[in-house]
Amino acid sequence: MEYVYAAMLLHKAGQKVEEGSVKKVLEAAGVQVDDGRVKALVASLEGVNIDEAVEKAVSAPVAAAAPAEGGENKAEAKKEDKKESEEDAKKAEEQAASGLGALFG
Repeated sequence: MEYVYAAMLLHKAGQKVEEGSVKKVLEAAGVQVDDGRVKALVASLEGVNIDEAVEKAVSAPVAAAAPAEGGENKAEAKKEDKKESEEDAKKAEEQAASGLGALFG
């Protein structure tokens, strides 16, 4: 998570998100830097409009999990469990994005 925060901080400060600058921010924060993760982050952000991505993440609606009905067979229950875990993952991403959006108040 600290790698993403470093990239967002650089972006907000008007700096280019490059390997060297991300590494400097992380080192300044006392993080032991993994060069592979820095490279992967910079590569994954290439061509991404960060402002647009943050705006979409902040304005995304929160999905409510549907309660499981009684009397389901095993296949239906398994499908429902998978759906709920996907919804939980979406909720977690939305909450994280919401927290990130607050950084840019």
